[in-house]
Amino acid sequence: MSFRIALSGLNAAQSHLDVTAQNIANVNTTGFKSSRAAFADVYATANNDVTKTTPGAGARLATITQQFSQGNVDFTDNNLDLAVSGEGFFTMKGSGGVTYTRAGAFSVDREGFVVNNNLERLQVFPPTGNGDFSTGSLSDLQLEVNENAPKETTRGDIGINLPGNAPVPTVTPFDPSLPASYNHATSMTVYDSLGTQHTATMYFVRDAAANTWNQQLYVDNNAVGGPNALSFSNAGVLTVPANGLVTYPAYDPGTGAADMNLSFDFNSSTQYGQEFGVNSLQQDGFTTGRLTGIEVSSAGVVSARYTNGQSTQLGKIAMASFTNPNGLQQQGDTSWAETFSSGSPRVGEAGTSNFGLLQSGALESSNVDLTEQLVEMITAQRNFQANTQMISTADAVTQAIINIR
Repeated sequence: MSFRIALSGLNAAQSHLDVTAQNIANVNTTGFKSSRAAFADVYATANNDVTKTTPGAGARLATITQQFSQGNVDFTDNNLDLAVSGEGFFTMKGSGGVTYTRAGAFSVDREGFVVNNNLERLQVFPPTGNGDFSTGSLSDLQLEVNENAPKETTRGDIGINLPGNAPVPTVTPFDPSLPASYNHATSMTVYDSLGTQHTATMYFVRDAAANTWNQQLYVDNNAVGGPNALSFSNAGVLTVPANGLVTYPAYDPGTGAADMNLSFDFNSSTQYGQEFGVNSLQQDGFTTGRLTGIEVSSAGVVSARYTNGQSTQLGKIAMASFTNPNGLQQQGDTSWAETFSSGSPRVGEAGTSNFGLLQSGALESSNVDLTEQLVEMITAQRNFQANTQMISTADAVTQAIINIR
């Protein structure tokens, strides 16, 4: 009997060594979670409480549980490297179905999809187009490979200061080629529907009427509209037009683009002091843009940045959590699959409920404590040695009995 008990102890010690070896082997594996072996004693079952007088039948491996504690976050130079600080898994979809992982070393395949090393695609909540996301469905995250479409300029916000003591020009009528026919001018870039740049120049001519100016607009040296009156109160505040908005006639840019319909808002313009000043010139158009990079916020919003200064939301990373993560089935490659024991996944957004935040340009390292594992290795080794000694002792006892004859 003691042979079998010692043999079960050897098997248990070997399992302990196997688990420890697995932990040590993956000390540098991204997103790896260490395991712990749990053992149980073995007793023969019988009626009438006979087991109260039996020594037992040895030990057995009861279970191997994974420890889902947080690993250290190591920073990298890749924006598509993602680390979870807190609870939650990345949701991946591949040919084998849906899996879950903490390893956020992602890259882009030839079709622009964000994938892991197994070519499983990262799942996100798709954008709705109004700044929100459809949290009721999942889709593959795919980067934009086409150029960002241009947007024509339709509105500008003009913030200038016109000097209150400016004289009325002596040269009339207004002619942009004659500086003496106007007081001041300023320019900004506007865009047509094809994204072509044009120069919009605004000329300001002091009128004989008190606190009144005439404004002229030229685009690429072509007259578009004017004169348009700008009147100010004796406190320097714009009074005409009443809403500050000047709308110009349609202008054909001559590039094959649609007619440009421009409106400029002069509400923030003033008539103060003795100097002309340009405080702000803004417009709502932009040219074509090429992809320059990807940004991922701590809430998991993935945005593409373009050379035209624009950004487009591509999706919001979907996080998953489980009531019993120890019930997940290990798939290898630091990924897990849902089981009956784990329960169904609860899918949500990073930073909400008990989901952790995301760190872009970082990876979660293994949570293996190497010092602790070395101690476990020594402990398992001693247990193994003790059980082999038990077998040697049992063998010596058996041999002594045989030698009685």
